[in-house]
Amino acid sequence: MERKVYTEINEIINPEHTALIIWDVQKMLVNNIYNKEEFLKNINKLIETARGKGIPLFFTKITPLPKEFEAPARKYSSSKMKFNLSQLSKEMFDLAIEPKENEIILNKNTASIFIGTNFELMCRNAGIETLIISGIATEIGVESTARDAANRGFYVVVDSDASSSSDKEAHERSLQNMKKLFDVVPTKDIIKAL
Repeated sequence: MERKVYTEINEIINPEHTALIIWDVQKMLVNNIYNKEEFLKNINKLIETARGKGIPLFFTKITPLPKEFEAPARKYSSSKMKFNLSQLSKEMFDLAIEPKENEIILNKNTASIFIGTNFELMCRNAGIETLIISGIATEIGVESTARDAANRGFYVVVDSDASSSSDKEAHERSLQNMKKLFDVVPTKDIIKAL
């Protein structure tokens, strides 16, 4: 049996089969993005709309592995970032937006929501076909998760102004890359389609 292909944004993000990912909106990252006020305004609007429509919310949190269990290659790539995760206080890992009681927090230690979590299983069990992705950083976890989701057969919608980075050029480059593969739209258009 051939399944229907959604082609219109309101079909793609129908609340009956959509989940919202809020990627790594942790204090340490929010404090370093180039557009903090605009980002927080947009992501909070998106979250409130999703809550109002009964869309499941998944918050992710960077949760480093103990030092002795981290891959040397990941230690090397982490060293290229602006700050050293091992030198941050525990409070800096806290979420900047508080999830509600029924919302999921996924602790993860890679740049894909699908690696080391039960996220895909939960989505398949709930009949979720579409993922709206927002958060920090666009060019790292948001794009990695978006590509991984599409490769696993999910529809992907990236919220262009409820995603951000400490590097504005990298953020914009990433959005341009993703526009070739997914719907990349601003918060207001997602809210209107919902």
